[in-house]
Amino acid sequence: MSETQKILAELSAYESRNILFQEADGSWPIVWERAKGVHVHDADGKKYLDLTAAFGVAAAGHANPNVVKAGQKQMATLLHAMGDVHPHARKAELARKLSGITFERWYKKSGKVIFSNSGFEAVESALKTAALATKKNGIIAFEGAYHGLGYGALNATHRNFFREPFQMQLRGFGHFTPFPKKSSDLAAVEFQVRHLFRRERIGAILLEPVQARGGINVPPAGFFPLLRKLCDEFGALLILDEIYTGFGRTGKMFACEHSQTVPDLICLGKALTGGFPLSACVGRAELMDTAWPESRGEAIHTSTFLGHPVGCAMALAQIAEIERLKLCERSAELGKFLLDELSKIKNLKFKIKNSARGLGLMAGVELNLPDGTPATEIALGAIKKLLHRGYIFLPEGEHGNIISFTPPLTISKKQLKQAVDELEKVLTTD
Repeated sequence: MSETQKILAELSAYESRNILFQEADGSWPIVWERAKGVHVHDADGKKYLDLTAAFGVAAAGHANPNVVKAGQKQMATLLHAMGDVHPHARKAELARKLSGITFERWYKKSGKVIFSNSGFEAVESALKTAALATKKNGIIAFEGAYHGLGYGALNATHRNFFREPFQMQLRGFGHFTPFPKKSSDLAAVEFQVRHLFRRERIGAILLEPVQARGGINVPPAGFFPLLRKLCDEFGALLILDEIYTGFGRTGKMFACEHSQTVPDLICLGKALTGGFPLSACVGRAELMDTAWPESRGEAIHTSTFLGHPVGCAMALAQIAEIERLKLCERSAELGKFLLDELSKIKNLKFKIKNSARGLGLMAGVELNLPDGTPATEIALGAIKKLLHRGYIFLPEGEHGNIISFTPPLTISKKQLKQAVDELEKVLTTD
């Protein structure tokens, strides 16, 4: 029995069976042993090129040396503090830095932060802020949205697969409208959003600037300014979930900067630390001060590991690396190259139709059958074949028929070309 087989057998015996999917023939998954830069090595010693950045986390490369050093130094100095009781210096530094790269940069006024551990917690911090600030419980989200799986965030996550098993326990304060994919969709979206504002007690609009799990869906120009206008008109907050799109992923530090739209609240995570569980909700300082009461010794929203010192130290180093290596600019340049290469893939087997879309190094290839139905099995089959050729990809979209590219932003043009070439071989000749 290989090392991978031993580990997977142990997980089968002791982890909830709902977590990990395993193919009966042992072809999926691999077991990660170590990762460096753009490469991953499995438990049996095989090397892979990672086109996922581990869900977008490793923006500055896996185990970036400066990020690792920052974490190690902090662990040796202060491994844990006391969240909302006795703070530590790194939390103050990171709060100041996040204010500096968001609201201070956007409109010369400071932001304030609520730290948490995972992405959905940052979303729920934003939802609570909106409820406190507007005294309205309703939110507008979008079809295809994925905002996490906590009970609050589930109200804004669209796919029934995630919500249906727990529907009896959900309040149901989320209202969904279509996510526009072309300019001609904007008028219909505006009509529906206005209708919801008039019919429901809506306190916020929540959305991802580019839908990741929804299928790498990029909205048309004009969408974010439209939502900003509607929020201002109806006294609601605009919340952007940039957990996936933030920190250079789309070619800007934050995806909202493509349209120069300033949100009221922004949710951050994934690439924030490069590999430590830490997330943040950043809001306009005046909004945060209006919404949240001053602490009198007991916080109404907190957690044991709030603003963990190791996570904060790594986040400061990660942001410094993104800036030092000019990874936002690199993502923009390589993203154009990637889309150009993907657009060259032709003559797919079985007359499959393919189309590429994306923004920066967040791209996807959608596969459909000749009649337009999702080519799910072909997409998943291609991803499994690529894995055994040494390339790690993920499927996206409700039907799993979009093969996504979200590699470390440190990837080279040559490595991207190799990955696209292998994808083309799998889809056209194998």
